[in-house]
Amino acid sequence: MNLTSFISLCKPKIVLLLTVTALVGMLLAVEFYSNIFNSLVSLLGFTFLAASSAALNQIFDRESDKNMARTKERPLASGDISLVQALTFTAILLFVGSSLLLYFSNLLTLLITTFGFIFYSLVYTIYLKWATPQNIVIGGLSGALPPLIGWTAVTNEVSLLPLILVLVIFLWTPPHFWPLAIDRIDEYKKEGVPMMPIAKGVTRTKKEMIVYAILLLGASLSPFFYGLTGYFYLFSTTALNLYFIYLCVAYLNDKNNELSMKIFNFSVQYMLLFFLATYVDFLIKLYV
Repeated sequence: MNLTSFISLCKPKIVLLLTVTALVGMLLAVEFYSNIFNSLVSLLGFTFLAASSAALNQIFDRESDKNMARTKERPLASGDISLVQALTFTAILLFVGSSLLLYFSNLLTLLITTFGFIFYSLVYTIYLKWATPQNIVIGGLSGALPPLIGWTAVTNEVSLLPLILVLVIFLWTPPHFWPLAIDRIDEYKKEGVPMMPIAKGVTRTKKEMIVYAILLLGASLSPFFYGLTGYFYLFSTTALNLYFIYLCVAYLNDKNNELSMKIFNFSVQYMLLFFLATYVDFLIKLYV
């Protein structure tokens, strides 16, 4: 047992991506710059809550994780830390994160974050994951909330732009995760997880990825047509989405599924670049 095991329990790469999208949600609101300290402490509180949610997911999945190559080295599955240690660590993260959000932010932000926590840790992990091939689609809602959480943390209100960003992440999730599900299809089948490639077939899954990628293009462009973003955002987002669609179309003809991990890895880069472009565009509109 060491610090690395507890960090791994929190799925740090996923939590980092969630924190980045929440941060951009904050940065897009002008109120952020009038109280930077409170905003950043609120962001820390969100990070702790996201980490506790990820840890709780591993607690519930500890037995099935032992049987999958991708997850068998996780700290609980491998025995690096005990269940009691994991539960204690998760409870501490949950308490500290909730306290920071409530004290330095507002009740609305805490309520939205709590909804995301419950939806992912309990509804998705315990039920949806095992009940329907639409598990990733429906469960993706919790992972799509951070931009809205970041926005409400500094504004205490819901607005159109962060809602569109939630929609973007929601539509991005299926074509992001399904290539991984195709690549690890035998492992998911062994564990009885009804992922889309298992329930509906690989070809059907790839076709739906194209549909989601096209819908993602439409959602991504909508802030520009609502007058919320500028031309830098338009050109950057268009380029990212057209390449994503190209990869999904090429994947349909990839009989050996050799593009699976390339698409999965690019989708992560897509999300980081998309939010970077969104913020750069905000700065351009603000100062140019």
